[in-house]
Amino acid sequence: MKWLNLDTIKNSSVFITPNLPIVATKRYKVSLLQGLLYVSLYTIASWLILILILSSTPLKDMLFVVDNSAIRAQNEKIEKLQNRVLVLTQELQTISSSSERLKYAIKLAQKDSINSKNPLYDTLRRPINKKLKIEGNIFGVVKLLFEKLFQSNSNSSKIIFFEPAQGLVTQKFDASTGHLGIDYGIRSGSPVYATAGGLVIFSDYTVDYGYMIIIQHSDNYISYYKHCSSLIKKDHDIVTQGELIALSGNSGKNTTGQHLHFEIWHQGKAVDPQSLLIK
Repeated sequence: MKWLNLDTIKNSSVFITPNLPIVATKRYKVSLLQGLLYVSLYTIASWLILILILSSTPLKDMLFVVDNSAIRAQNEKIEKLQNRVLVLTQELQTISSSSERLKYAIKLAQKDSINSKNPLYDTLRRPINKKLKIEGNIFGVVKLLFEKLFQSNSNSSKIIFFEPAQGLVTQKFDASTGHLGIDYGIRSGSPVYATAGGLVIFSDYTVDYGYMIIIQHSDNYISYYKHCSSLIKKDHDIVTQGELIALSGNSGKNTTGQHLHFEIWHQGKAVDPQSLLIK
């Protein structure tokens, strides 16, 4: 086993004789350690060249067709997921913005009611009492006739509410069950009118109630119109009694079918609309 000795290995040599078709053939002598060094350097250089070729030339697509197709499919899925996350983020931001505006509108309606000290008082009272449009508006005509009939008998300035839609009431007001309004069983796309003149303090989409409008009236009243299919009036619009404000629908999570859910609140408390409405 002397050939396994370290000194023997160091002193060992390898003779290389090229097999060339010539008469004089030269013989090369290389030590064993030099041979191992040359082989290692050749192997490392070969791998580096191969990696460079695979990373910078189209050859990689020819060698890894299956792997590349799987990677492309995975990348497409990742891009789709990223796009969906972006869309969902934008929707959540929109819903959050609508929720904040809804909270502000309810707070405004309950704590900052329209009174003589409020800057909106003069703006709101004028369209209600002095500039009521009646041309082409059946509700305005009825209101005008009503005022003429009872003007001499009553000097009360109490607000008058007309029905917001033409249809049957399918569910009545029931505070014990949490139903704080009435439901009109009407088809989607039916007109929804302002029950009284006022200022639109909220007009947007909410998760629970879908497309909804809230109107601030005089005498500390507000009205809600929920589950609409589309909204015609926008925030800060001033509407007159009987004016078209939306179209009914079936939007929102808390709905069981096509209808209009209508509420009237007074000084922060829900009131039975049927006790106030005039047909």
